[in-house]
Amino acid sequence: MNNKNDNETNLKLDELVNIVKTLRSPKGCEWDNVQTSSSLIPFFIEEVYELIEGIDKKDNKNIREELGDVLLHIVFQSQIASEEMDFNINNVIEDLNIKLVDRHPHIFKNFDDKIVSSNIKSWEKQKQKQKQRNSRLDGVPSILPSIVSSQRIQDKASSAGFDWDKISEIWEKLDEELIELKEAQILNNFDNIESEIGDVLFTIVNLSRFFGISAENALRKSNKKFINRFQKLEKKINESNKNIEDLSKRELNDIWDEVKKS
Repeated sequence: MNNKNDNETNLKLDELVNIVKTLRSPKGCEWDNVQTSSSLIPFFIEEVYELIEGIDKKDNKNIREELGDVLLHIVFQSQIASEEMDFNINNVIEDLNIKLVDRHPHIFKNFDDKIVSSNIKSWEKQKQKQKQRNSRLDGVPSILPSIVSSQRIQDKASSAGFDWDKISEIWEKLDEELIELKEAQILNNFDNIESEIGDVLFTIVNLSRFFGISAENALRKSNKKFINRFQKLEKKINESNKNIEDLSKRELNDIWDEVKKS
């Protein structure tokens, strides 16, 4: 049964690769033909975020569709590289297979059991060695959203042993950063205010990490919650035949409190 499924997967992947090749051929799609690795970046980012949105909503139909769109971009980028005689999709898959085996020696190779308890540190060491990085932090892409980047930076620093001993220390650090932010506000120094806000956010991300929570996910859910409540507020105001701009802050706050309870 597994062999049959594996064969079907291989056939479907081959079919997708051939479709993309056709679209990129002289008789293919004009739009696909003029795309480059760089021109596809914004579309790729958009598809990834649409996938994340589907996962957040637990919409399996949408997740399935968006995974396909992400896969299309992987094949598309590989096809462009293949045309430039650089690499192809088979090279991509082969490199990934080798990397996964090498980074999980406790699973695929005879390895000391002690490594199992520190496999995250082992993973980071393997990545640093394979990619010939000078610093553990070199592997954090600069294009990542800042919240995600902050958490990855802190994860990597932690894997090297550079971390807080207990969560109470982070709370103390957060209090310290908030005091410094207030002092910068009193001095009305914009550059210092910006710097201190950054330090506060960085510390909050660290706090999230200690709780085992993704700061990016937490903020995205809060954004979604705010949007949902604000739209309910707008609906209530519209139902009363009023304009939101005409209401006082007190009236808006009263409606907001009502919406929060619903």
